[in-house]
Amino acid sequence: MSLVEGTSQSVVAFSKHDLSFLLMLVFGWVILGIAGLVRPHRVGWIARILFPLGALIALGIAGLGTLALFSGHAPQIFLLPLGLPNLPFHARLDTLSGFFLLLLGMAGAGISTFAAGYFRSGEGTAPGLLCLQYHVFLASMALVILADDAYFFMVAWETMALSSYFLVTAQHRIPEIRRAGFLYLLMAHIGALCILLSFGVLQGGRWLFTFDAMRGASLTSFWASAAFLLALIGFGAKAGLVPLHIWLPEAHPAAPSPVSALMSGLMLKTAVYGVLRITFDLLHIRYWWWGVLVLGVGLFSALFGAIFAAVQTDMKRLLAYSSIENIGLIFTGIGLAILFEACHLPLFAALALTAALIHSLNHSLFKSLLFLATGSVLHATHQRSLGKLGGLIRRMPWVAALALIGTLAIAGLPPLNGFVSEWLLLQSFLFTPQIPHAFLNMLIPLGAAVLALTAALAAYVMVKFYGVIFLGQHREPSLVHAHDADWLERMGLAWLSLGCIAIGVLPQLALRAAGAVTQTLLGQTVNLASPFWWIAPITSRQSSYSGLILLAGIIGVVGITFVVVRILAHGRMRRAVPWDCGYPWQTSRMQDTAEGFGQPIRHIFGPFFDMERELPFPTDAAPRYRIHIEDRMWKALYLPIARGVQQLADWIGQLQGGRLSTYLLYSFLTLIVLLGFVL
Repeated sequence: MSLVEGTSQSVVAFSKHDLSFLLMLVFGWVILGIAGLVRPHRVGWIARILFPLGALIALGIAGLGTLALFSGHAPQIFLLPLGLPNLPFHARLDTLSGFFLLLLGMAGAGISTFAAGYFRSGEGTAPGLLCLQYHVFLASMALVILADDAYFFMVAWETMALSSYFLVTAQHRIPEIRRAGFLYLLMAHIGALCILLSFGVLQGGRWLFTFDAMRGASLTSFWASAAFLLALIGFGAKAGLVPLHIWLPEAHPAAPSPVSALMSGLMLKTAVYGVLRITFDLLHIRYWWWGVLVLGVGLFSALFGAIFAAVQTDMKRLLAYSSIENIGLIFTGIGLAILFEACHLPLFAALALTAALIHSLNHSLFKSLLFLATGSVLHATHQRSLGKLGGLIRRMPWVAALALIGTLAIAGLPPLNGFVSEWLLLQSFLFTPQIPHAFLNMLIPLGAAVLALTAALAAYVMVKFYGVIFLGQHREPSLVHAHDADWLERMGLAWLSLGCIAIGVLPQLALRAAGAVTQTLLGQTVNLASPFWWIAPITSRQSSYSGLILLAGIIGVVGITFVVVRILAHGRMRRAVPWDCGYPWQTSRMQDTAEGFGQPIRHIFGPFFDMERELPFPTDAAPRYRIHIEDRMWKALYLPIARGVQQLADWIGQLQGGRLSTYLLYSFLTLIVLLGFVL
């Protein structure tokens, strides 16, 4: 590798050649994957040696990403001795890539540690091949973030799509999983085509494929808007924005739980990274209607995901729809940032972009934690249906305790990390009256109401998720044999839980990391002068928050209550059986079910759903009421397209009649048409 010289911007080498060492770590993941093929059926070698080494590499990548954020050096660019003649690979490490490498490394370390205890024989794919696919997937995501030209980016992007496809279809003998994998790959390639076209537009009519050349291209407003819209569609398909979301609720539940965590916690963030790279780095102009479009799509996706998550009865599908909700919140922040910057309000743009960046980091932690917790539940019970779970807090206390942290974090409750980013996003909405457009000033405050409704629904969904799985009594007799996670799985869950707590209690850690990115992209940061235990994004007079003080208050209240009840009132307590509504005993059938939790949502938001009800016959000895809920967009949008493509394929297939005279006629007609063009 050699350092590229003579670029249009100043480039200085970091101490100890950080980017060079970073690329070595990334390719170390590939080497670990290849090492899995040496002994492909030895689970101990793969799970106990290779996956922990992959976790250590993730920590190293997170450390170098952090160094890129806070070192203060200019971006570092390297020319890799890979690619094609005259099309070499360019890599770049700057604050934006450093932030997402930090995200990738932090969450990837916890997921890989968990995977070391999770993966075993019987996952469908041979352990060695699964190890290769897993680590190539990690490496390709890192290379997407580091790519500095369209060619390298698309190679890494397609490698990411293919490796994740093979991971999704690990249980390829199941027809539903093969269908989910095909749908995922189809949407991935449609998105990739749009991204490729966006890069083509960004070249400005010149054969210049490097990002540095695209930054210098002069585009008219039409072509800049075309590049932005193509990028939004392409990356939106990967992120799961509505209506490009149809693959996500199918692929995430089909994959093994560590892979679901990688896809939801990390892969979706590469799409966020791509939108930020093109919108705020490669494009020099931004228009207010771009921000309104992204804001509207983000808010609708967030509300849509929360509503559909509330009616799910499969725990992994519930989390998949929750990912759509959180990605919608992230794009809501991006839309506000575009709108503020187009209206020349850089401080408020920095606030909105900070909220989007921190929520990206937060979502990678708590959503990975929850997907991994469902993996432990799945291994212990062999059940994914919420209707067959319950009471696992007694059988799986470690998983229940750590999953509770993720549940509270994703519900946006203080003093955990989910509250910090959602609070910053709400603060961004409070400054929208500063936008100098009367119509937008009237319309955008409705977005704050949608955000509040979405947050309330998200909390409702998490009460359902945690309560049905871990609380109450078990709904199946076999659950009495459930076992807690092993020590490696607990370590992975604990690492992610620690991240949720650390960012919630000390939000300045994330605020300063996001501030380095906003300073580079917008030339502005939010207020970073507060102490490390306090954040006041604009000024302390307008808004401020301290997770550490809140946590101290919670601990103080609990401690005082404990002293009063258990020590001062000792000897005056009386224990008795709680009132049970007049019933002499309690059974699991008296507990609220997942369907019961979703019933109010089905009634209120009925137009969102395509519902089919199965009513029991009066003569049934054990009558059961079932309801099937599907996405209306599948039948309204995608099925007509599928039928049209099938009809077109059938019509084209008729051209191949197998008769030589027909083919000669085609050739003759083609020659006549060509001669007509020539003459």
